[in-house]
Amino acid sequence: MDPTLRITLLPRDTNKHGTIFGGVILSHVDLAGAVEARRSCGPRNFVTVAMDKVVFRAPVFVGDVVSFFTETLRIGRTSVTVKVTVDAERAESGETARVTEAEIVYVAVDADRRPIPIRGDS
Repeated sequence: MDPTLRITLLPRDTNKHGTIFGGVILSHVDLAGAVEARRSCGPRNFVTVAMDKVVFRAPVFVGDVVSFFTETLRIGRTSVTVKVTVDAERAESGETARVTEAEIVYVAVDADRRPIPIRGDS
């Protein structure tokens, strides 16, 4: 399976312990999830309404290649729930580690930021 998003994180993304800030990872998780929402539900504007079950399993280090894999779990009338799984390919060893998992709920909105049906029904 191909990742929805793949990046290499840099020194500017680290905390004082030399690992990548969790917030940086969450930002990319949100982006990858939004790509999946649009891919599975069509050209709608989506806003993030909830991040649930975020689990940080292992640290991410500078130079790791981080891959974000996505899967649509549920499509409701105006919302879609996406699971994002994050793996890091270690720069030093080439080994891959599961580092983060999350479920995100997005809502389709119109230009006035009001929820709209995903499937085009009223």
